Amino acid sequence: MNNLKVYKIIKLTTTLLLVLLLVECKAENTSEIKKETEAKENKSTSDCPNYLLKNKENNWNVSILLDLSDRISETKYPNPTMEYFQRDLGYIQTIATSFLDHIKTKKMVLMNDYMQLYFEPEPADASINEKAKQLQISFDKNLTQKQINEFENKYAAIPSEIYSIARSNSTYLGSDTWRFFKDKVKRYCIKECNRNILVILTDGYMFHVDSKLKENNRTSYITPKTLRNFGLNTSSWENKMKEKNFGFIPANSNLEELEVLVLGVVNHDKKANPYGFDIMKKYWENWFDSMGIKKYQVYGAELPANMENTINQFLNN
Repeated sequence: MNNLKVYKIIKLTTTLLLVLLLVECKAENTSEIKKETEAKENKSTSDCPNYLLKNKENNWNVSILLDLSDRISETKYPNPTMEYFQRDLGYIQTIATSFLDHIKTKKMVLMNDYMQLYFEPEPADASINEKAKQLQISFDKNLTQKQINEFENKYAAIPSEIYSIARSNSTYLGSDTWRFFKDKVKRYCIKECNRNILVILTDGYMFHVDSKLKENNRTSYITPKTLRNFGLNTSSWENKMKEKNFGFIPANSNLEELEVLVLGVVNHDKKANPYGFDIMKKYWENWFDSMGIKKYQVYGAELPANMENTINQFLNN
C-alpha cells in the first residue's frame, strides 16, 4: 500500500471519528438542555420551597381515617379481650408518639409536619366534628414546647371522647371510605412538600347507604353477605376472585404520593366464611394497586402493644 492510500484512509477515519464525536456531543447537549428545561418548569409550577422539597421524605403529613360504623359497637361486636374501639385508641396513641419522636429529631428550620384525623361521612353530631378539628396539627419552624405539650394532651384525650360520643349514638350509617378516596383523599391527605401517610382504622368491610355502586363484579362496598353471595367463602376463593374479576371499583388514580396503612381488619363472619380476612386483605391490596399506591400494608385487629413495632416500622421506613 503506497503512502497516498494510507493518508486517505487515515483522513477518512479521522473525519468519521469527528462526525461521531459531534453527534454524541449534540445529543448530550440536547439531553442537558431538556433536563434544565424540565427542572425550570417543575420549579416554576411548584409551590414548595426547594429546601423543603429536598427534605420531603423527612416532612411527615400523617392523616388518620376513622371508621365509625357499627364495628365499634360493644353490643354487636363484643371482644372480651379488648374492645375494638379501645384497640383503635391504642393505635392512635402509638401513631401520635411516633410522630412526636420524629419531630424531636428534626432541625427547627426544616420543620414542616402535619397530623390530622378525618371521618367519612362527617358525623351529624357537631361536637365530634369540633373535636376532630382540634386534632388538625401543624408544626413549622416556629414550633414551641407549648405546642408539643398541647399536641400530646389533645391526642391523649380527644380521640377517646370522639369514640365515646360515637358509641352513644346507636344509629350507624357506615363508613364511606370509597367516597373519601374518590372525592377527598388528594385534597386532604397529599401535600407537595411532604411524605404523605394515611392510616385507616377499619374492620375491612366497606359500606355506606349512599355509596352502593356495582360495575360487573366490581363494587364500592363489601359486607359479609356480599362475599357469601359472590361465592368467596371456600378455599378456591383466590382463583375465583381472579377469574371473575371481583374487587373494589377504583375510586381514584395517580396516588403514587400516598402511603397507606390499614389497621383493625376483622372477619366477623368466621363460621360462614373462614377465609374472610384473607379475602378482605386481597380486596384492599388490589384496590391500592389499581389507584397507583406503591407502599401499603394491611393488618388485623391485633392488640395495640403487639402492633407498636409494626406501626413504627411503617412510619419510619
